[in-house]
Amino acid sequence: MTGVLEIVKYILPSLVVFATAYLVIKAFFKRDEQNRKQEFFLNNQKEITPIRLQAYERLIIFLERIHPESLIVRENAVGMSNQQLQQKLIAAIRTEFEHNLSQQVYVSADLWKEIKSAKESILQLIYSEGSQLLPSDSSLGLSKTVIESHMQIQNPQIDKTIAALKSEVSSIWN
Repeated sequence: MTGVLEIVKYILPSLVVFATAYLVIKAFFKRDEQNRKQEFFLNNQKEITPIRLQAYERLIIFLERIHPESLIVRENAVGMSNQQLQQKLIAAIRTEFEHNLSQQVYVSADLWKEIKSAKESILQLIYSEGSQLLPSDSSLGLSKTVIESHMQIQNPQIDKTIAALKSEVSSIWN
């Protein structure tokens, strides 16, 4: 019996020292792993944040470029017919959108839906106003009706989308 007590007397303190060392080392490695993850995240943020901001900038530019007033001023030319202008406006919107498709990677899914909805609302406006006019008439008729119709819309989708985009950008900083 005394032999067992002698063995316990030496083994028990060793087990306590081993358990303490194990727990200390485990905590150290866990904290080190958390620090490495945090450092990786911060380094990643330093690279991704400027890219995301550029994506938001590009999307604001896209929305401003497809805004009916700026789109018509940019695309309308002397001597164009309603049909020619309508086709040119639609092609310009689609080209702008395709050029910015990759930006969806950097924005939320909800914002991307808003952007697509804004694009579709402008296309729908152009289609609906163009269908009410004679295709061969001067493009000034289409220009005028599209701009007037857009101005009559209370809180147009494109304005809501710009506000949502700005809100998402400001959430990055908060």
